[in-house]
Amino acid sequence: MRMKKHFLVLLSVALLQTTGCTRTHTHSGRDDFSRILSRGEIDVLTVSGSMSYFIYKGEPKGYEYELLNSFAENYELKVNIRPVENETKLMEMLLQKEGDLIACNIPISNEGKKNLLYCGREVINEQVLVQRANRGDTLLKDVTGLIGKEVWVIHDSKHYKRLVNLNNELGGGIHIRTIDKDTISVEDLIEMVSKGKISYTVSDADMASLNKTYFQNTNISMVVGHSQRSSWATGKGSPELAAAIDKWFADNQNKAGYKKITKRYFEMSKLPGDEAVPVIGPGQISPYDSLFRKYAAKIPWDWRLLASVSYQESKFYTNLVSWAGAAGLMGLMPQTAQAFGVSEDMIYDPESNVKAAVGLIRRLNRSFASIEDENERIKFILASYNAGTGHIFDAQALSEKYDKNAYVWSDVEEFLKLKSLQEYYNDPICKLGYFRSGETVNYVQNVFERWVYYKEIIEN
Repeated sequence: MRMKKHFLVLLSVALLQTTGCTRTHTHSGRDDFSRILSRGEIDVLTVSGSMSYFIYKGEPKGYEYELLNSFAENYELKVNIRPVENETKLMEMLLQKEGDLIACNIPISNEGKKNLLYCGREVINEQVLVQRANRGDTLLKDVTGLIGKEVWVIHDSKHYKRLVNLNNELGGGIHIRTIDKDTISVEDLIEMVSKGKISYTVSDADMASLNKTYFQNTNISMVVGHSQRSSWATGKGSPELAAAIDKWFADNQNKAGYKKITKRYFEMSKLPGDEAVPVIGPGQISPYDSLFRKYAAKIPWDWRLLASVSYQESKFYTNLVSWAGAAGLMGLMPQTAQAFGVSEDMIYDPESNVKAAVGLIRRLNRSFASIEDENERIKFILASYNAGTGHIFDAQALSEKYDKNAYVWSDVEEFLKLKSLQEYYNDPICKLGYFRSGETVNYVQNVFERWVYYKEIIEN
């Protein structure tokens, strides 16, 4: 291992020549790649967000994060992530040498080139119209079709400014509607289009593409804005690091691992599967009722509630894997399963999977023991089972800050929804940053309501 690390240090020094890089070499930067390899870790600046970095089911996720992690694994580097508030802060901290690398897409500009080395995958992003594409919907195919139509955007955002310019170019006629509330995000507007609450909004193409995996009835093919180049960046004193990143992307962008990451974020549906429920006999919920009865008694929980969780996670199929890697009957993340004694090889074994899930629920029950109302506590447990405790703790902290009840799910749910907005997830009392709440809110409601239904039709 030490010999390999020594080889990688030597390799990094040669990268400038082998990649044909023309960047000027200097040793003034804290993040010179040979030094990074020597210390065995890389300090990375990023922003919280659905594209870049977030925590899901207790594990770090995000398209940019997973690409970064693959790069780091190639050089046996530990990744230290530091999420910051915004793009301006990213560049300030990099120039103050508080990080080695910005690992999220920032705009490429001549001004930026004075202080930064742009590196990695260059992205060409555009603003696109988001419209619903259900059967019977008429799709707009040209910007002139927007004349006479209402388009909703965030007030004073870049999307609003683009619409104003486009409206002037067309001679007027677009009915631009703005959302002034600080509790609405672009992702919320895309969801509103999907559900038919509004007809149109505007989004960056990459954000629209990612959200299409959540809202598959949206069409994002019509471009309404100009192209903008963006990429990762490091400081002028780090040509070795920039060259290493350039080389990694060039070598890997057509490989299976890279494509798998891209597919996971931009192609795989984030919605529950449409698998048919396995055929069962009368008086049964699933083929695994005996397991649910056996292990629910150890918590103790109503076994029908455990069955409802399993339905939500897998529809009682033992071999399913979600886009994020949650696997088996109870939808366990591999690291979670391992923490409860279940190896990756055994995660699809029904009894092992249920046993580990019950261990997790027992731990969550202790985490929320201060919630006296049992039904309320169950809702917090369900939310944490889906999202991880960190985001729920953040929402509780926000509830207390804004004088709501941190032990009542409806109050906490309100602030969980707000954790997709910078004003809230950047609040110092929030420890886990950005969170997309829709799945978790629906998860709690669906599991709880299905449990009530099971109790009505199946005897205990």
